[in-house]
Amino acid sequence: MRAGGGAAPGALAMALLRRCLLLGPLGLRPAGGQDGDGCGHTLLTPHSGTLSSKNYPGTYPNHTACRWRLRAPPGTSLLLAFGDVDLEPSEHCARSSLLLDDPQAGTAYGPYCRNAVPATPLLVTNSSAVTVLFNSTSHRSGRGLLLSYATSQHPDLVSCLVRGTHYTQEHVSVYCPAGCKDIDGDIWGNPSQGYRDTSVLCKAAVHAGVIVDELGGQVTLSREKGITLYESAFANGLHSKRGSLSEKRLIFHKACDDALEVAAFNVSSWWHEVDALGQDRAWAAERAALSTTGHSWAAEPGSEAAWLELDLGTRRNVTGIITKGSSEQQHDYYVTSYRVSSSRDGKNWRPYRGSGGQEDKVFEGNSDSQGEVSNAFIPPIVARYIRVTPQSWHQRVALKVALVGCQLARVRAPRPYVPSIPKEVPVPTSRPTSRTPIPGVALDPEKAGSTLLVMLLIGGFLLLCSSLLLLAFLCRRKRKAAELNCGITKGYPKLESSQVCSLQSLPPPGSTLTSFPTVAAPGDLSRTHSPDYAEPDLVQVSPSSQTGPSTFKPLPDEGYTLPLVVSHYDVPGKYHEYAEPLPPEPEYATPFSEAEPAAARWSPCGTAGLPATPCSPPARYDAPTLRPGERTAGPAAGIASPEGSRFQRGDCPLSHVYHEAL
Repeated sequence: MRAGGGAAPGALAMALLRRCLLLGPLGLRPAGGQDGDGCGHTLLTPHSGTLSSKNYPGTYPNHTACRWRLRAPPGTSLLLAFGDVDLEPSEHCARSSLLLDDPQAGTAYGPYCRNAVPATPLLVTNSSAVTVLFNSTSHRSGRGLLLSYATSQHPDLVSCLVRGTHYTQEHVSVYCPAGCKDIDGDIWGNPSQGYRDTSVLCKAAVHAGVIVDELGGQVTLSREKGITLYESAFANGLHSKRGSLSEKRLIFHKACDDALEVAAFNVSSWWHEVDALGQDRAWAAERAALSTTGHSWAAEPGSEAAWLELDLGTRRNVTGIITKGSSEQQHDYYVTSYRVSSSRDGKNWRPYRGSGGQEDKVFEGNSDSQGEVSNAFIPPIVARYIRVTPQSWHQRVALKVALVGCQLARVRAPRPYVPSIPKEVPVPTSRPTSRTPIPGVALDPEKAGSTLLVMLLIGGFLLLCSSLLLLAFLCRRKRKAAELNCGITKGYPKLESSQVCSLQSLPPPGSTLTSFPTVAAPGDLSRTHSPDYAEPDLVQVSPSSQTGPSTFKPLPDEGYTLPLVVSHYDVPGKYHEYAEPLPPEPEYATPFSEAEPAAARWSPCGTAGLPATPCSPPARYDAPTLRPGERTAGPAAGIASPEGSRFQRGDCPLSHVYHEAL
């Protein structure tokens, strides 16, 4: 890049400028304009655009010239991205040259040719208007030039020729100018799979429906691991190629790109087919869903104003449409172009005009009955009803349709930003000059101190009373628990509160002692009982084994006095009520027995065959062992044992023993 500084280059630049001015008036538009016979593909918009020489990327013609006038909105400046400058070299670029002129600043950039290329791919100007001059004379080679521009609001502007291989980072965000769709360059892949990293980046963005070629826009993508095969597709007026394995692939980030569910289909007419065998087949409206297998919807033959209507059930944000033909090889029916209109109530329809807004946009349809074609709505359509009106078709109107988009987000209008003004904070003094009144509370400055003191005293008094009540309650509860646990136990007098509650320290009463049975010697046959009877189990009750108070009334010698209680509900919890013991009853039941022979009768105090002794009458009882001091019912005479020993008094094991009541 060179700003005209020498005498000879400056004179040449002025000569080129005078020659271009002789081309006549241009009739410039607000975004700019072009004039001359050397202009190629050109798309100029207020925010971005692309221009090229004639026949680019082929050899530009001899003796041609073109002038482009670029203009940006007021308050902004222009950025120029040099995509390609391939002009035949010559001294001072006399044969073919590119010159940039800034009429506001009076500065010229160039001339440029093959031996004098710009120093950087991006030229930043300080002007909102720049004139681009291209001139050629006799030459033999050269592709010409390709130039893009944008406003200073997009410093990440790139050329239409930038590919995905130019970047090494995983995430890329660039600004693609308008007009890259028709620039020569290949793309491989489709929106669902991604694109080969060797694809032209901005052109692939148009194919994916991320931006529209008439406006350009910001593109965000990620570079991910490549795949083995990239399938071709036709979308947004561009054909992609089928590509092979690549190291990386380009995935464009596009929001609001989900499949929308269609609630109902409505059509102008449908075809009722009768084949050669006389079988009927209906090409009805419900066959218009893209996910339907088999044939599609088809209009009645001879219908010139056919249309297909899709009801989404509620308003949606529609960002694209996918179309397909009849899906049958024997019926090669498909729509080649169509228009789209939308409605919120199903009655008033509005045609879609795209970003330009001047004419109804005609979308490119299918080229066969099997493939799918995608078209993006930029800006999106917000509606419930979408109507597709075919404009041209092959043999018959047949169509399958699917819509993409998302739910309509309710976005609140942002509030205008109001900068906050810092307020001065007054320095507090020892005595404030004014007081802020509190609604509902009237404060007297003179009585404020005494009122606060009274409130504090009342609060302290209430807190003290609550503490005393709580303490009294706890003490009373603890006292009751002590009386219940230590006041009265079975067979013991009530202890004073000063005494220590300990069951182990109290002497056991004499009535709780129970005798143990006498253990007989192993060889003593006289202590062996008949197998027809069993002795009862006798358990010694000791103070250590006593687990709880008894329900029987203690003996008078144990210090118990009957409390004066009229009713059981008079003094619950203070005195124990005892049950009277049961009256004495025979402790043994008479066992069942059979008559025995007289010779085998058992002697009451001996064995069979011995003479009877006058100990006691025979008794068929399982008699327990005598306690110390108890007497039998028989005479006191001794009895001789079979071994020659004598039974002592009270040793007869078959005597009936009577016990006193406990």
